[in-house]
Amino acid sequence: MGFLNGLLPCGLVYMAVIGAVGSGNAMEGAAYMMFFGLGTVPLMTAAVYLGNVISVKVKTFMRKAVPVFVILIGLLFIVRGLGLGIPYLSPKNMKNQQSAQQSCHTPIVLNTNQK
Repeated sequence: MGFLNGLLPCGLVYMAVIGAVGSGNAMEGAAYMMFFGLGTVPLMTAAVYLGNVISVKVKTFMRKAVPVFVILIGLLFIVRGLGLGIPYLSPKNMKNQQSAQQSCHTPIVLNTNQK
């Protein structure tokens, strides 16, 4: 089951695969992916049954609302990334985090007498 998860184009699956690769050995990696797969079963099962239970009106509303929600979240991330200092939107510490210190070293002098 865990091996088949690697065939899904999903960021969470890819992160689980990276965790499995970094687990140490093949058995631990296989167990990691197996438990990841078992952990997705309840939510995927609920999604299938919920899809059969909800009405057509709710499905239509969700199909229209999800793209709008994704666009709004994308705009929020862009505004936060710009660091405009907008209260409750911009991160608190958006000041320049870089600092540069000049350190003086003696310059390297090449021996010009070499032939």
